[in-house]
Amino acid sequence: MNTKRNTKLVVETIVVFIGLCFWATYIHRHPLQNDALTKVLFVFTALVQGFWFYRFYIVGHEASHRKLFIASKTANDIVGSIILLPLMTPITVYRKIHLFHHGFNRKDNHTSALDTFTTKNPSFLKKIYYYALWYISVFLGGLFIHSLVSVILFLFIPPRWARKISPAFEGWTLKDQFQSILLFSLGVGLHLAVYFFFGWEVYLWTMGYPMIAFAWILSLFVYIFHYDTTVGEQVRFNVRSVNRLPFFSWVLMNFNEHATHHQHPNIPWYELPEKRTALPKDFADKNQNTWSLFSAIFQQIKGPRIIDESKD
Repeated sequence: MNTKRNTKLVVETIVVFIGLCFWATYIHRHPLQNDALTKVLFVFTALVQGFWFYRFYIVGHEASHRKLFIASKTANDIVGSIILLPLMTPITVYRKIHLFHHGFNRKDNHTSALDTFTTKNPSFLKKIYYYALWYISVFLGGLFIHSLVSVILFLFIPPRWARKISPAFEGWTLKDQFQSILLFSLGVGLHLAVYFFFGWEVYLWTMGYPMIAFAWILSLFVYIFHYDTTVGEQVRFNVRSVNRLPFFSWVLMNFNEHATHHQHPNIPWYELPEKRTALPKDFADKNQNTWSLFSAIFQQIKGPRIIDESKD
C-alpha cells in the first residue's frame, strides 16, 4: 500500500508541477486585456507554484525519514533526490538537519529554537535588532535565505569543520559531502537547463518566480508548529498541530498533524489524520493555544523570545 500511495503521490507532484509550468507560460504569453486583473492572475499563479514547491519540500521530508519507499532505501533516496532538484536541496543535507531537529527540537534555549535569542544584559537597541531579524526571517523570506546559505556552507567546508559548527553534522564524511555536492549541482543544472533551452522569460515563469514565492511561503510556514511552544528535554512534545484545511492539507500532505508526526515520526503522511495523537495535557495547555493555521501564522508577529542569560 505504501508503494502504491507514494508512487501516486510522486506522479501527482510531478504532473501538477508540469501543468503549472504550462499554465504560467500560457498566461504570460496571453495576458488579459485588463492590466490589473492580469497582474492579480500572475501573482496568484506564482503563489500557487510556490505552494507546489513547498509540496516538493514535504515529499522530500518523507524521503528524509525514509518513508517514501520503505522497501528500498535506494529507491527512496533516488526519488527523494529527484523531487528536491527544483529546490537545489540535497537529500543528504536535508536528512542530517531534519533528523537533528527531531532529536533536539527546543531541547534548551540554544538548541533548535529558531524563535529564541540568548544574550547577556540585552540593550534596547539589541532587542530592536533581534525583533528586526525575526521579522525579516519570517515575513520577508529570511529563513529560506538562512537555509540556503546553511546548505551551501556545509556543502563546501571540510567535514571536520561542519561537525564543529553544528552537532547536526556529527558523522558527516567526505563521501556524504561529495554526494551532496553532486546532488546540489544537479539541482543547479536543472535551473540552468530550463534557462538555456527555453529562455530567460520561461525560466522566470516556471522556476524563478515560483522559487521566490516558495522562499516567502517557507519562511512564513516553517516554524508555525513550534513557535512559542515549550522548551525542555521532552523534545517530541515541544510542538503543536493545526486543524485541517482542504487545500493546504492536500498540498502539505497532512503536515498540519505536526504533533502526531513528532511523537510518531514513522507514521506515513496519509495515516496522520486517522492516527492523530494528542499531546500530554501539560504540553497541550501551553502549546495548543490555537488550532487555526492562520492564527498560528499571525502569532509570529509577537516576535522572538529574548533570554537574558545574565539572570541565570
